[in-house]
Amino acid sequence: PQTFDAVVVTNYLWRALLPTIVGSVAPGGVLLYETFAHGNASVGKPSRPDFLLQPGELLRACQDLRVVAYEDGFLADPPRFVQRIAAVREPLPVQPRAGAEPAPTRYRL
Repeated sequence: PQTFDAVVVTNYLWRALLPTIVGSVAPGGVLLYETFAHGNASVGKPSRPDFLLQPGELLRACQDLRVVAYEDGFLADPPRFVQRIAAVREPLPVQPRAGAEPAPTRYRL
């Protein structure tokens, strides 16, 4: 499967595609994802449960990534319930030179 250094998804949810999206993040790459969440029906559209993430659903979908930031809550302007995540795939390990300590992993922010 094709991989990318950065994957950005906004206001889109097709659950069957979530594993493919997460799997498309290359080693050392980043995923930024934000979409509507449970509760949004109380303030507008989308309101169909098919289009709303359940509590913690995005976090669970990204369990194979290192989560850098995650939010699940309400935004006032315009009013909406969202989940958003920033997550990275661990880079491939680098072998240190003989006798050297391994360098800490540098995550691009």
